[in-house]
Amino acid sequence: MTSVSRFLSSHPEYIATSAFDEWRRSEYGRLDAQGIVYLDYTGGGLHADSQVREHADLLARNVFGNPHSASPSSTAMTDAVERGRAKVLDYFNGTGEYTAVFTLNASGALKLVGESYPFRPGGRLLLTVDNHNSVNGIREFARTKGADVDYTPLTVPELRIDTPALLSRLDRADRSHPNLFAFPAQSNFSGVKHSLALIDAAHERGWDVLLDAAAFVPTNRLDLRHVAPDFVAVSFYKMFGYPTGVGCLLVRHAMLEKLQRPWFAGGTVNFATVQGRGHVLAAREAGFEDGTLNYLSIPAVEIGLRHLERVGIDALQNRTDCLTKWLLSELVALCHSNGQRLVQIYGPSTSVDRGATITMNFRDANGTLLDFRRVEELAAGEGISLRTGCFCNPGSGETAQNLTEDDMRAGLAEGDELTLPRFIEVMQRRGDKSLGAVRVSLGVASNIADVDRFLQFAARFRDQTLATVGALTVDDANCRVIRDGS
Repeated sequence: MTSVSRFLSSHPEYIATSAFDEWRRSEYGRLDAQGIVYLDYTGGGLHADSQVREHADLLARNVFGNPHSASPSSTAMTDAVERGRAKVLDYFNGTGEYTAVFTLNASGALKLVGESYPFRPGGRLLLTVDNHNSVNGIREFARTKGADVDYTPLTVPELRIDTPALLSRLDRADRSHPNLFAFPAQSNFSGVKHSLALIDAAHERGWDVLLDAAAFVPTNRLDLRHVAPDFVAVSFYKMFGYPTGVGCLLVRHAMLEKLQRPWFAGGTVNFATVQGRGHVLAAREAGFEDGTLNYLSIPAVEIGLRHLERVGIDALQNRTDCLTKWLLSELVALCHSNGQRLVQIYGPSTSVDRGATITMNFRDANGTLLDFRRVEELAAGEGISLRTGCFCNPGSGETAQNLTEDDMRAGLAEGDELTLPRFIEVMQRRGDKSLGAVRVSLGVASNIADVDRFLQFAARFRDQTLATVGALTVDDANCRVIRDGS
C-alpha cells in the first residue's frame, strides 16, 4: 500500500475536501507547473490567479485617486476603501462592535496599540513567552511609561500557556490602572492554538486583551460575536497571499477613547495649526491611519476575503487538519536503524488544539542536531519551500530548546555585531544547542502530494551523520538568516 493510500485509509474525511484539488489546478496551477512544494503558509499565503485578475480588471476599469479629497477619482477610491473596510468587519462578524483600522501589516497594527495604550506606573503589561517579536516589542512602550512588564511561561514539551501561572499573574492586576494582556490565538512557532477562553478570564480580572490573530485566521474562523478581545491584529497576505502591504487592527468601539496617540500625521487630523501649535485628531479609524493608505491595494482585500468565503474556511480547516495529523504521525515514526529518532517535534506531537504549523529539528544517527540551515539548503534543491530560524518568536524557541538566561547573555555579550549565525556559533561552543529550527506549514493549496514529497525528503536523512549531511555552503556574509523572519 502506498503512503497516499495509507493516508486516505486513515483519513477518509479528506475525500470530502476534493473540491480543493480542482482549486489547486485552476487557481494555483503554477505550483505543479514549476514542481514547487510550498510549505510556508505561516510565512505568507499564496494568492489565487483569479484574485490578481479581478484586481487588475478593477484598476483597469476605474480612475482612482488619493482618497483624501472630494474629487471624482478620490471619491471613487474612498468608496472602494470603505467597501473593503465593511467587508473586513463583516468577515470577522464585528460590524457594529468594532472599528477596522488599516495598517501596513500586523506589526503596524500591534505598534498602534503599543504606542497608544495608556500605560502608566501601577499598570501592567502581561505577555506570554509564546509571542511574535512585534508583540514583544510593546514592552518597550510599557517600560518607557513606567508600567510593570511580565511574561507568563509555557509548559514543556507541549509549549502551551501554563494556565495556573497565567491566572496567578492576571490576579495581580490593580483595576484602578490600565492593564493589557497580549497573546497569540495560534503560535507561529509551534502551531499551538491557545484557548480563546483566556480572553474572558482576563476581562473578569480587570485586563484589556490584545489578540494576535495573524497565524490563526488563515485556516480558522474568528467570530467576534463569540469572542470579544479589545484589539485584534491581522495581516491579509498571510490569509490569502495578495495584496502585501495591508494589515488591520480591529478595535472594540469602547476602547477607542482609551487610546492616546502620541503624535499626528497627514490624514489623522481634522485640523492642525503651526502658529497655534495645536491639532484636532480625527474620529475613529481616521485618527489612526497615518498618512496615505495603500489605497489601490485595499480593494484586493475585499476580493481576497470573498475568495476565502468561496473556498470555505471550515472546509479548509478540515483539510489542513487531516494533512497535519498525517504529517505529524509520519514524522514521529521516522527513526534511524539504531532506533534513534530522526525528527524532534517542538510542541504537541498530535493534532489536538494545534494548527497546520509544525516546527522541528533533525538529528543524525548519533543524536546530534543537524544544521537547520543546511536542511533548508537541501530542501531548496528539491524544490521545497519551507522556513528556518526562530520565526521572530524567540521565547518559544528558547523554551523548546532549553536555552537558559545564561545562554542568552552569552549571545548578547557579542555586542552589536550579533547575528543569528553568530549566535548559533556561540551555542555550539556551549553544547548541542541551537535557537533555530525547521518549520513547515500548510494552507489553501496544500495536498497530500506536497506532504508526501516532504516526507520523502525527510526520510533521506535516515542513517546519516552530521559529517555526511554537511554544513551550510552559503557564506555568513550573504546568509539569508542574518535577519530572522516570521
